[in-house]
Amino acid sequence: MNGFRFANPWGGLAMLLLLAVVAWRAAGRRRATLVFPGTDPLRAIRQPPAVRARHLPTALRFAGLLLLVVAFARPQTGRHEEEVLTEGIDIVLALDDSGSMRTEDFKPNNRLEVAKDVVGQFVRGRRNDLLGLVVFAANAYTRCPLTLDYGVLLDLLKQVDVAPREEDGTAIGMGLATAVGRLKDAKAKSKVIVLLTDGRNNRGQIDPLSGARLAQALGIKVHTIGVGTEGEAPYPIDDPILGRRYISVQADIDEKTLQEIAATTGGQYFRATDSRSLRMIFAAIDKMERTEIKVKGYTRHLEQFAAFLYPGAFLIFVELVLGVTWLRRIP
Repeated sequence: MNGFRFANPWGGLAMLLLLAVVAWRAAGRRRATLVFPGTDPLRAIRQPPAVRARHLPTALRFAGLLLLVVAFARPQTGRHEEEVLTEGIDIVLALDDSGSMRTEDFKPNNRLEVAKDVVGQFVRGRRNDLLGLVVFAANAYTRCPLTLDYGVLLDLLKQVDVAPREEDGTAIGMGLATAVGRLKDAKAKSKVIVLLTDGRNNRGQIDPLSGARLAQALGIKVHTIGVGTEGEAPYPIDDPILGRRYISVQADIDEKTLQEIAATTGGQYFRATDSRSLRMIFAAIDKMERTEIKVKGYTRHLEQFAAFLYPGAFLIFVELVLGVTWLRRIP
């Protein structure tokens, strides 16, 4: 933010008062005059340029002195800057993209699309935090490493889709271990994983509780979210002949394991049964995982008196030159 101030306003005021006293004393002096019996014949005489410009020295003097007054007040421009002193939180979002995330119980779309939308809102609300994205089905992948470029993260999040059938499954342990791997060398004091899934671990070489113990050893907190309605939910099947049809599927969330992961690492377990509750959960996590940002503000001032001093001195110099040459007065 830019600002303007006078560093020495009293100096400018003193200069102004001094000039006022000098002008008052000069006005009190009596000037020599000539008395003419009549001036009507003189009015018909065309005035030369020097006569028409007789007020120019006074104007130059007034403008020059005004600039000098401003210069003596030491005008300065300042730019306010802020320095963030507090480190943010490093957060990795681990998102289940297995086939069951196509279930359409989270209106207005399926579980995965609603989760992507809510996660996107969570990302947009962060500041000064390194964020990363891991997706997992039968295998786990780092979709986006830790970054402050939220635009890139959001673009990569938008491209996440349900895993193909040959890669289907739910490797919660692998997803958790991959997220831990992204955070193990992070420098932030607070490291958090938000893991979202709608199933139970059935693939991968690492079981979820081993991943939780690994996170605990590295000081990483894990919040777990189980998504899916209570009871049955519509699951779409695309038949090449009959087209899309729906079957009812039962939610199969391993809540006990998700609760143990959260408890082991000092996090919390949440259950989302619809899009509204999922938004509320991420809003709660957003409030929980906040650091107090300490900001040091300072203003840099640059002297601008030269921009007034030199033009003012130049105008007075021109006035003096004109007074002894072209516009010289005879006492």
